[in-house]
Amino acid sequence: MRSWMMAGIVTLAMTTAGLAQDATGTVSVVGEGQSTAVPDMAVISLGVTHSDASAKAAMDRVSADARALLGVLEAFGVMPRDVQTEQVGVQPLWNNDHGHRHIAGYVARNGVSVRVRDLSQLGAVIDAALNVGSNDFGGVQFQLSDPAPAMAEARAAAVRDARARASQMAAAAEVALGPIVTMSEAGAGGRPEMFAAARSADVPIASGEVSVTARVAVTFGLLP
Repeated sequence: MRSWMMAGIVTLAMTTAGLAQDATGTVSVVGEGQSTAVPDMAVISLGVTHSDASAKAAMDRVSADARALLGVLEAFGVMPRDVQTEQVGVQPLWNNDHGHRHIAGYVARNGVSVRVRDLSQLGAVIDAALNVGSNDFGGVQFQLSDPAPAMAEARAAAVRDARARASQMAAAAEVALGPIVTMSEAGAGGRPEMFAAARSADVPIASGEVSVTARVAVTFGLLP
């Protein structure tokens, strides 16, 4: 396998005009860079689900527990702007009795998305929510409240990676790498990586690190 073939989108285009010493062209690459940071915020999905013979009875039970849940969040200092309803509704529960389909009851749900900005309280918040009747827990997503510094670091690493890829391509083609002709962002994203563990006094939580990825598409000129 040729050593200059690397992962990612890499294309080499060259045009010639006249003698070999007058050769010109471009090399286009996509560089990728990453940076990691310790998250300072978490988003949790909590909710209440109950079933009953009537839709009203099911929703009344859900509403009572949902009010208790909101009260717990307020007691922990979670601001109203950090709590958002994601799902609320009632659906029939169908039953087949000897081929006859009929409504056997109703199930009601009320789900909220909660931003917890004090990670030292995260385990206690989850534990308290479960204790007051939250029987739906959709997991935890760790985030950065200000991802800009981590993204800037990842972009810089992506540009360095692009230059390294282009230099290797140019060397294989026995030409010199010239200045940047065009450069644009080729997509970016973040994903949680569980590296470190931080236990609370209640629900064990591993906050880990958040890995931010940046990609840049760069076209360099080629010199003879």
